[in-house]
Amino acid sequence: MITRKTLLAAVGALAIALPASAQQRIPVGHLMDNSGPTSDVGVPYGEGVRDALNWVNQSRNGIAGRQLNVSGFDYGYQAPRAISQYQAWSRDRVVAIQGWGTVDTEALIRFVTRDRIPYISGSYSAALTDAAGRSGRPGVEAAPFNFFYGPSYSDALRAMLIWAQRDWQARGQQGRPRYVHMGANHPYPNSPKEAGETLARELGFEVLPAIQFALTPGDYTAQCLTLRQQGANYAYLGNTAGSNISVLRACQTAGVQVQFLGNVWGMDENAMKAAGTAANGVVFPVRTASVWGQDAPGMQNVRAISRTSDSSGNAYRPVHYLAGICSAMLMVEAMEHAAANGGQVTGERIREGFYARQNWVPRGFEGVCNPSTFTPEDHRGTLRVQLYRSVVTGNTAQGSVDELMRAGTMRLEPVTTVELERRRDWLGW
Repeated sequence: MITRKTLLAAVGALAIALPASAQQRIPVGHLMDNSGPTSDVGVPYGEGVRDALNWVNQSRNGIAGRQLNVSGFDYGYQAPRAISQYQAWSRDRVVAIQGWGTVDTEALIRFVTRDRIPYISGSYSAALTDAAGRSGRPGVEAAPFNFFYGPSYSDALRAMLIWAQRDWQARGQQGRPRYVHMGANHPYPNSPKEAGETLARELGFEVLPAIQFALTPGDYTAQCLTLRQQGANYAYLGNTAGSNISVLRACQTAGVQVQFLGNVWGMDENAMKAAGTAANGVVFPVRTASVWGQDAPGMQNVRAISRTSDSSGNAYRPVHYLAGICSAMLMVEAMEHAAANGGQVTGERIREGFYARQNWVPRGFEGVCNPSTFTPEDHRGTLRVQLYRSVVTGNTAQGSVDELMRAGTMRLEPVTTVELERRRDWLGW
């Protein structure tokens, strides 16, 4: 006869016997935009994060023998939905979150600080880098649990402006070059606006009135005609690729000649195919040390990660996919640091893992992920900005991105690498 006491003992024994099961899986949140206005770049980035975390479970047996329990959520780039989902994740006691947009990431700063949950975002807003809240900049608060992989929007724009000044001089141009900021009236494209315009003036540019265009595709002929009217020489595209493509096409049709500077989400291989020759010549920052198709020691692991969702191994992975991998692997190694020597994988210990190394490249991803260094005061992981140029020489309507890249119809051409100063007055800005 089975008594109640015996049954309870058996249940207790079963619970003790499940250390590697769901009972001890490590809960992680993954916020994605797969359907909203930034999904054109959100999808490949989110796929990189997802595939990397799946690969960690499959090839490394998770973190110290504990599988990651990743909860993905497509919030459609709607900040209220992100905040609601965060509340659900905090109740589930997630220990870290891979996040996405600027509006939602900034809105959650106080929440993740209160709950001590490291938040590794796809937003590179400079406001997230002031970890200790010492910059004194209006509207910038301490963000001790916010991290991201790569240079901030502001630092990437600063690097492009430094290049633009050199480009102007190298081409023997006379007078002051004219610079204009373009993008939606929205926290994401506006994030680096003041920083860029301030440095542009310091570098001798004439700064023109900003030109607005929506985050969604549309007819932006009027904006292109304004560019020509203003006589702009360098124009920063602050939106994601989808709406930037519309601007590039409209300006090509209108015969507008300007050097476009794309933000980190503003151009990629998919956008090059969609825009065709209108994308030729756009200069933009790339976060990784190499791109798909290049040789690097860590590319073998990148290809293994890719095969978790593409068993054929034939899918072309754009720059955002690789950046998603690097973002995920930084979080994974911070978690491994937390778990070392029998430690608990908690938010506070994961945060300490981000500070454990300098010039930190996740193991097995050498030559792919650029080095990062974080300190308790300064979450500018890198001030090294690699600039590439999109080169499109022919018709992109026929053939896949992979085929077009292999044929040389499209290519990513390295331009330069700019090493910025770690200026204190640029922290949080």
